[in-house]
Amino acid sequence: DVKVTVQGVTSIANTDDNFVCATIDWWPINKCDYNQCPWGKSGVLNLDLKNKILSNAIKAFQPLRIRVGGSLQDQVLYKVGNSAKKCPHFKLRKDGLFGFSKGCLSMNRWDEINDLFNQTGAVMTFGLNALIGRKKSKTDDTLWEGDWNAQNARDLMKYTISKGYKIESYELGNELCASGVSAKVSAEQYAKDIVALKNLVREMYPDATTQPKVLGPAGFFDKQWFNTFLEKSGQDVVDGLTHHIYNLGPGNDPELINRIQDPYYLDQIAQTYKDISETVKEFGPWSGAWVGEAGGAFNSGGKYVSHTFADGFWFLDQLGMTSTFNHKVFCRQALIGGNYALLNTTTFIPNPDYYGSLLWHRLMGKNVLATTQNASPYLRVYSHCSKEKPGITVLLINLSNSTSFDVSVINDMNLYPSQEQTQDSQDEKPREEYHLTPEGGNIQSDVVLLNGTPLKLTNSLDIPSMEPKLADRYSPITVAPHSIVFATLRDFKAPACA
Repeated sequence: DVKVTVQGVTSIANTDDNFVCATIDWWPINKCDYNQCPWGKSGVLNLDLKNKILSNAIKAFQPLRIRVGGSLQDQVLYKVGNSAKKCPHFKLRKDGLFGFSKGCLSMNRWDEINDLFNQTGAVMTFGLNALIGRKKSKTDDTLWEGDWNAQNARDLMKYTISKGYKIESYELGNELCASGVSAKVSAEQYAKDIVALKNLVREMYPDATTQPKVLGPAGFFDKQWFNTFLEKSGQDVVDGLTHHIYNLGPGNDPELINRIQDPYYLDQIAQTYKDISETVKEFGPWSGAWVGEAGGAFNSGGKYVSHTFADGFWFLDQLGMTSTFNHKVFCRQALIGGNYALLNTTTFIPNPDYYGSLLWHRLMGKNVLATTQNASPYLRVYSHCSKEKPGITVLLINLSNSTSFDVSVINDMNLYPSQEQTQDSQDEKPREEYHLTPEGGNIQSDVVLLNGTPLKLTNSLDIPSMEPKLADRYSPITVAPHSIVFATLRDFKAPACA
């Protein structure tokens, strides 16, 4: 028996309306790790944009935020204007960044991408090439020096505006901050460049109400680098401070399946989220913290883990944890591609984390509430004001493979819970529960059950409807071993949600 206490008087943090986000990356077919090539035709340049399951999966979110970007974005030229004469494809190259040559985005392909976004109502964050115009340092092999040349980006924006395409935000570069991944830029230089991007966006989109946001630096958090960057770029330049999270280690680590179920391991990343939110508060209160990319395990994820039910223990826990640290957006790597995709890379059929993220998006509102329990570290609990309806929604994650928890949700304002039950029962609303479990009890299954029924596409390839089971509001919520539960309490009195 567990008592979960929710403080409904004030919210402790707020997320963006479109907190859940997914990424589409640039990787070509021959991006391989650990003797496997799990990307297939899922990259920006070769994805089947007419696939019905893909558009239905995006549509179901009404809307889904999608970040178009990733490792190769700093090698992409846009075939528009005078700066891109040729339009090369990515080719394997030993001396290239990440082992690839430069690539190119044709305007024909850009039209097709925007058609998909328009049809599905998706919200686009687009990652720009931040290395154009720079040269490699003579003394440091990974450092790039000189100013960013914004001409190619300007030409792309001009074309995009002429077509009426909507871009919600532009991000500058990918993983160029601090020590970088394959290339790096100093904090002072990057700050200068992001000011140039902000000025370009203000010039191209003069209407402040529809002006795209400016995001950066899209890399791994380094306190000194991030602080310097925010100080030097100055007020009202950076709208979203984006950082990347791969806290589960390499995709081929045999310990991956154990880490995902280890509450002590999952908690280690909390300090990073806290540090980031403090950096924002101190050096950039006009911006907000975003997880711009998070795939759990790096190098395309774990072949037998990252697309399975088990990954939800990590993923939904991260959504809960980052919310409490006032993060505005969380972008999952990837919508499709690699082993960590929300959709199967070849069939496009949704993996379990797709349904977990869709439930989060539909049920969890922007206001985050302080939530505590002291029964077991293997029970993870988070609660938000419900989305678009009264009451609160609680997320319960049971990492234990053997212990079941009977959870009573207590309002910290209610000192006499027994008296509450004597109130007029006419107004009582049943609790709405969504229990997610793996098929056959195997947490490495790709099939997830909702309240005991497998979630499968309809005959017309639509996302199935996800209906709750109704429960008596006074009975405890039973959280089975290795399960995830969303529970909406419609008549939970939380002033913060009014």
